[in-house]
Amino acid sequence: MKTTTFTPILALATAASAQVSGFNYGSTNSDGSCRGYSDFIRYFNDAKSLPGTSGFQVARLYTSVQCGTSASPISAFQAAIDTDTKILVGLWASAGRAAYENELNALLVAARDLGSAFTDRIVGISVGSEDLYRASPQGVANNAGVGATGTEIEGYIGWIRDWIRGTALEGKPIGHVDTWTAWVLPENRGVADSVNFLGHNSFPYFESTKPNSIDLAAQNFRDALAQTESVAAGKEVWVTETGWPRIGPNSRDAVASTENSQRYWREVGCSLFGKRNAFWYTLKDANSAQTDLSFAVTPLENNTPYFDLTC
Repeated sequence: MKTTTFTPILALATAASAQVSGFNYGSTNSDGSCRGYSDFIRYFNDAKSLPGTSGFQVARLYTSVQCGTSASPISAFQAAIDTDTKILVGLWASAGRAAYENELNALLVAARDLGSAFTDRIVGISVGSEDLYRASPQGVANNAGVGATGTEIEGYIGWIRDWIRGTALEGKPIGHVDTWTAWVLPENRGVADSVNFLGHNSFPYFESTKPNSIDLAAQNFRDALAQTESVAAGKEVWVTETGWPRIGPNSRDAVASTENSQRYWREVGCSLFGKRNAFWYTLKDANSAQTDLSFAVTPLENNTPYFDLTC
């Protein structure tokens, strides 16, 4: 394992220009069980052959560490190689410095052991996911869980730039994923300055402080995206999470239903796929904390969509 001093190094580069589309993949199933190699093989193949679509060739991951281990590379890396799937690598950044170091080590081990078959498939590396939101007053008020401050995320970005220098990972676009409400906070401007791309998460369904019916969803999504773009200083903004639940409680004016999930896919998803880097939430449910919600477009056990995915 590599060791180094914790030295933030800020480096700017041009983000990748290729437009990719895919899904988000958690490391566990909705019941909390760990996903393994065979699970990722099946899910990645399901995405590539999703009925009603031309197929989705890219996977966004939240962590580089295999569930059930402390620092072993996630089995999704090997599954991506074996299914010819590209990857937006994720490093979990809300569990403290030691856990983040495990993330870095897992990624470096994978790059060393899997070689170019792995590194050539990486479209970008995301340092964290909604850490700034969870640490913000809004996230605290919503009991969103443990997050990380802008200063911490800036340091983690500098850390990975230091560690990957001279490896096949050097030059990969490095970004951070968060909500637009976190991106626009002045205290997070340093994170926006330090990344190559900004990952944008927004769910109009949850934005209950304003009218948010499905009739307004597409415009609310565009408005939120514009907020993130307003602090991006011309850098690429990747849509890293969005979707509409098929099952769930009402959220002010927003109603969870298969009909509304399909409408959001057609009005928002179809406007993104192939036009900008975008990752839908989600192919199959994986969030054990969302027991009353389902954002999945297919069930866990098969690849039959809940609704017509044709754009």
